[in-house]
Amino acid sequence: MTQTDTSPRPQPTHTVVIPDEVPMVTLLGPRDELLRTVERAFPRVDVHVRGNEFRLTGDSAELALVERLVDELLAIVGRGQPLNRDAVERSIGMLRTATSDRPADVLTMNIVSSRGRTIRPKTLNQKHYVDAIDAHTIVFGLGPAGTGKTYLAMAKAVAALQAKQVNRIILTRPAVEAGERLGFLPGTLTDKIDPYLRPLYDALHDMVDSESMSKLMAAGTIEVAPLAYMRGRSLNDAFIILDEAQNTSPEQMKMFLTRLGFGSKMVVTGDTTQVDLPGGTQSGLRVVQDILADVEDIHFSHLTSQDVVRHRLVSDIVDAYGRFDERRQHRGPRRQAAGPAGGGSAPREDT
Repeated sequence: MTQTDTSPRPQPTHTVVIPDEVPMVTLLGPRDELLRTVERAFPRVDVHVRGNEFRLTGDSAELALVERLVDELLAIVGRGQPLNRDAVERSIGMLRTATSDRPADVLTMNIVSSRGRTIRPKTLNQKHYVDAIDAHTIVFGLGPAGTGKTYLAMAKAVAALQAKQVNRIILTRPAVEAGERLGFLPGTLTDKIDPYLRPLYDALHDMVDSESMSKLMAAGTIEVAPLAYMRGRSLNDAFIILDEAQNTSPEQMKMFLTRLGFGSKMVVTGDTTQVDLPGGTQSGLRVVQDILADVEDIHFSHLTSQDVVRHRLVSDIVDAYGRFDERRQHRGPRRQAAGPAGGGSAPREDT
């Protein structure tokens, strides 16, 4: 009688040797923080570090991913960018999507540098968004809060101005917010409008020093204005950004897009889940996706909660609200059931 060997087969083991010129601490992180991040992401791989070697044991497919990850991290370090936990986690996420884009290319893509700080995409979708801005005349950036839609567009605008590809930057947004109207705010018209434009000023200050910004705005090279101020204009040789576009009406959206002049580029950003328009008013950002979907040289970039680059809780909040909205749409409006005669309580709806 033939006996079947049921003993477990030894798992494959690979060794990755790190070049001597790369300090291991740059890959492992302070107190091995980056190593722990890799171990949490690949629980089926045992990672042992000795000297300048990574000894990996475990599932073959996961081993291959870890080896590619080490190569990408080495490439990032080799391009002069320090590693942190966020870069490691985002590299792992990109590798798991099986994309042809290298994480090192995404995370070391410099858009603009100011005061020792470099602005660059942090996710694959953000890189595709930035690439689309380079390749198209009009780009729509759609996605939830914190995905870098406006920030990256403004970085591209500043880079274009510095490279003399455009003569001016024009930033605009509709003066609409939840529960407030301009007429109810104190002060002059400028005082009333300024709070709505403040986020654009804040982002600009990250990219242009205060003295230069004051001079550029005084000269009209950088203009920040409400959307209503765009009517009747033709904007040539400009990089134009419309922010919070979900709060435009279809008529306002058409008005804005037809301001496009020769030698100009437009980026329109917004989140169609956060419309603050009065009840019954359609969002121009929702309508325009059907109207311009097949027009050449216009591109729609979609970012998701996976592209949120704020506090890691922001991504979880966006996902939670998305699930809540989906449940509410499936369930329909809640109805208050009539209680039984005699004043008993109404039946409770299961949640």
